[in-house]
Amino acid sequence: MRIKAMLEKELRPVELEVEDISYQHAGHAGVRGSDDRETHFNVKVVSEEFEGKSLVKRHRLIYGLLQDELQSGLHALSIEAKTPSEIGSL
Repeated sequence: MRIKAMLEKELRPVELEVEDISYQHAGHAGVRGSDDRETHFNVKVVSEEFEGKSLVKRHRLIYGLLQDELQSGLHALSIEAKTPSEIGSL
């Protein structure tokens, strides 16, 4: 999976979950006519790279890393981006 490989390489996460939920959106307008069946994902990333970054900056970082995927069929991401200390305080 290209998404997981890219996030692992660039963010060196302590936790990473990438879930393909494209099947839940089959037939939706953003998916119809697409040759790529992997269009919707839930992503959970825990990385020290997020320390000191706002939630918006974390999301922008992830979207930037996945820009090629977004240009070639990825339609939607649901992102949970946390630091290890945020996970530890829950």
